Amino acid sequence: MTAPPPPRFPTPTRLTPFTQFTGPQYFLLAGSFLIPLGSFAVLPFMSVLLHERLGMELGTVGVVLAVASFVQFSGGVVGAALAERVGLRRTMLLALVIRTAGFAAFLPGLSRPTWAVVALFLVSVGAALYLPANKAYLVTGVTEDRRAPLLSASSSALNAGIALGPIAAAPFVLTASAGLFAAVTVLFALITAGHAALPGVPTATDPQPTSATNPQPTPETDPQPPQQANPQPPQQAPLKADRRRRPDVTPSSPLLPFAITVLSVYVFMFFQHYLALYAVGRTSTYFYGLVLALYALLLVVTQPLLSDWIALLPYPRALRIGFTALAAGMAALALGHPAAILGGALLICVGEIVLFLKNDLEALSRSDRSPAVVFGRQRLAAGIGAFASGIAGGEGYAWADRADNVGLFWLAVAAQCALLPPLLLRALRGRRR
Repeated sequence: MTAPPPPRFPTPTRLTPFTQFTGPQYFLLAGSFLIPLGSFAVLPFMSVLLHERLGMELGTVGVVLAVASFVQFSGGVVGAALAERVGLRRTMLLALVIRTAGFAAFLPGLSRPTWAVVALFLVSVGAALYLPANKAYLVTGVTEDRRAPLLSASSSALNAGIALGPIAAAPFVLTASAGLFAAVTVLFALITAGHAALPGVPTATDPQPTSATNPQPTPETDPQPPQQANPQPPQQAPLKADRRRRPDVTPSSPLLPFAITVLSVYVFMFFQHYLALYAVGRTSTYFYGLVLALYALLLVVTQPLLSDWIALLPYPRALRIGFTALAAGMAALALGHPAAILGGALLICVGEIVLFLKNDLEALSRSDRSPAVVFGRQRLAAGIGAFASGIAGGEGYAWADRADNVGLFWLAVAAQCALLPPLLLRALRGRRR
């Protein structure tokens, strides 16, 4: 008799990790697309609604939008604390209920400015509470090598929703505003109902070892990992050797990805806020739309495919790649030619792909706190960076415009991308000493 042939297993590919998610994870990834799709069907048009339809002065509109954005980012710390206290699923449900109420409040807000402002802040508060719990639910119970595919897939779904939301809503936002807000409210009510059916404890994509004496913590009952009662010396030796190889791993090391996230968002938001003003005047709205579409396509497709590579990159090398791409992209924008604007935008997209994912992964690996707290801190860092960019960018762009050379604005941003990261790292090293 001949021996039976050995079993054949499918050859792993780059897409293999994305086929091994659990049902709740697939649901949350779908939500990561639908939630920004509904939100950005409305939020990009807030300045038009508040100024042209409700008659608010532009200065007041700017203050309202700036404060709402800061609440949305910095409120992630509150969302993380709430998730630790009441659990991840309950926090997501509360956030979605608040957000659904906010979109419903836009209906009377179409004729009353006070209702519109209240609605905008409800939506911002809901977003602040939701995202840390959402990301923590995705990565709780999975091994470290699965974090990058999950977070990159979530980011791609979110960016796809952000890109398609304004396009889908543009024909209706001014001519059928009430119907649009009603449809978004119904969408969020359905998403909320779906979250209510999620298990209270995330299911893992990998089997987790459990025992009667060392049960696994759950985000609903024990958000902090249990401390080992008697750590054995043989288990400590590899850790010490690893710290000798990586001198940047210190008890204060979570500060590094926090500070780098502040800086990454700070320089990136110059591009986010002022590309439209710069590009449309030199090309056309159609070309600007093409740039945004290609940017979104590159971001949505490339980040998941590169997630494992980004996860394995040493942090210093990832910072060099990311900030170099940002600096080169900002310098290309200064040329003002349509091809340079497109090429610069795509280079900036590469910087975003590397930096934003790597910062989150590094923050998770360097912290002993729960994932919800880590993502809450990262949202706070993003809020600080966006707020600082908004303050500096307005005056900087106005100065360059008065000098009739807006290219200087982008060259100044490129210089910051090149000079600020090494200065920040040097300052953090001095603080550590």
